[in-house]
Amino acid sequence: MNISSNRGIFIVMEGVDGAGKSTQVQLLGRAFSAAGREVVLSKEPTDGPWGSKLRESASTGRMSLEDELNHFVQDRKQHVEELITPSLQEGKVVIVDRYFYSTMAYQGARGADPQEVRSTMLEFAPEPDIVFLIDIDPAISIRERVAESRGDEPNEFEQVETLQRVRTIFNEMAKAEPHFS
Repeated sequence: MNISSNRGIFIVMEGVDGAGKSTQVQLLGRAFSAAGREVVLSKEPTDGPWGSKLRESASTGRMSLEDELNHFVQDRKQHVEELITPSLQEGKVVIVDRYFYSTMAYQGARGADPQEVRSTMLEFAPEPDIVFLIDIDPAISIRERVAESRGDEPNEFEQVETLQRVRTIFNEMAKAEPHFS
């Protein structure tokens, strides 16, 4: 992990829907704050215009793979430019719930080449210092997320069969990516 005094720490939490990423991001953020570090918590897709369109498509019908990838790229570019890079330059700890690894996994499950997605992202998106992958069986994660948290039906991104493919891609990444823990 690159922990220099001039640059912040960039941490990413990954996993399928309902794995507990948001909870872990909050807990990790509190721990860094308690240790006296300035912390920035964020998520992807963001609440910006591109991210909002992505979330809306989850309930109204998914976009084409090409449009979805474009929206993720645009959302992430804005996120990197406006929040991630400036915060890291200020020495803050940046903890993100999902990052380009999710795009690799979720759009990879739809047929995109995960390595092509990665190459596109690395043109502008900094690599994190560490990525935590929470691995959970999607049948369990969806039951937890939908039944207990929201009380509604799974959206377009939360189908168990799709999440099984996503999980497989995440686990393949964890073996190959140097930042995964």
